[in-house]
Amino acid sequence: MYTREDVLTFVEEEDVKFIRLAFVDIFGKQKNIAIMPGELKRAFDEGIPFASSNIDGFKEYVLSDLYLHPDPSTLSILPWRPSNGRVVRMFCNVTYPGGTPFEGDSRSILQAAIRYAADNGVNCTFGNESEFYLFKTDDEGRPTKEPFDEAGYLDIAPEDKGENVRREICFTLSDMGIVPESSHHEAGPGQNEVDFRYSDPLTAAEDAITLRSVIKTIAMRNGLYADFSPKPLEEHSGNGMHINIMVHAMDGEDKLRSFMAGIIKHIEEITFFLNPTEQSYRRFGEKKAPVYITWSSENRNQLIMIPECSKDRRHLKLRSPDSGSNPYIAYALLIYAGLDGVRNNMDPGEPTNLDLAGKDHSELRKLPLSLEEARSKALGSAFVKGILGEDHLKLF
Repeated sequence: MYTREDVLTFVEEEDVKFIRLAFVDIFGKQKNIAIMPGELKRAFDEGIPFASSNIDGFKEYVLSDLYLHPDPSTLSILPWRPSNGRVVRMFCNVTYPGGTPFEGDSRSILQAAIRYAADNGVNCTFGNESEFYLFKTDDEGRPTKEPFDEAGYLDIAPEDKGENVRREICFTLSDMGIVPESSHHEAGPGQNEVDFRYSDPLTAAEDAITLRSVIKTIAMRNGLYADFSPKPLEEHSGNGMHINIMVHAMDGEDKLRSFMAGIIKHIEEITFFLNPTEQSYRRFGEKKAPVYITWSSENRNQLIMIPECSKDRRHLKLRSPDSGSNPYIAYALLIYAGLDGVRNNMDPGEPTNLDLAGKDHSELRKLPLSLEEARSKALGSAFVKGILGEDHLKLF
């Protein structure tokens, strides 16, 4: 948890030559501006301007410059850059000139959700499970659809050729102060997974953003292409970004069931932000990916699982999201949905302890089955409009 003064000292003493000021556009794609050390004090005091008219979801609000304000607590070295003349990165809030928060800044949206939860006596911790494929590249470095290996779930070398790549990814993340909980080969050929420990929602969102850039960078260094898309190979498992959530109530009561009930109530309205591409909906209902709005502790083709574990690690696992989402917005909507359940003491109903894979259960609610359906439900949602604002919602 660096302070402003810590960062200034670190930059001076550790031969830092470039500081990347990172933020994301409305769709969660990371952007940055690099500044020299001499501009760092100005960045903290006044912010660094950028042309908002070139950023998706920003140009629709304003055509003038916006400003980046770095959060010193997010300082991280980029270990793949040279050790002489180091490069560091900080995530930023976006404001108008003068410091008024910019309503299109998704980081600020999540920060508001965290404050709202605290005001209601709840704090949450999040953990990510991100899946991705490693594909070979051609002679010119362009990605192919040929998987790096033909290994399966939890296989080991020599069948699992991604072992060394995953190790390099985990070491790189550790060097950046992000400690992965585990990594392994997934079910698809060339498919891998890296899981994070629990952390506060803002850190978890930024860890998810960092993970994508680290994995893509390490893959490229190994002559590979990392693909996070929801369904890169039609006949094989899709890529999800499972979200694990712990709920901590300040009054000591167990709020997990009511928090889950709120998510179940609002999931159709927020799915568009958890699964924002056409390809997302080709993953649903395939290879254990959920399609029904159900929960259980007994199998993995449910929307939500509450795994059997010790009391201090009790959590829910939401299995529908994928890495196309903007994690700031996704986590904010999940917090607000869960809190609706907590505040109204909702009950999620009985668990659905059935194997739902490949079976039709017309009596059960389903997730939206297309991007168009999901978008329609989001646009028509008073709940979502109350969080994002009607103008912001229309940008998607």
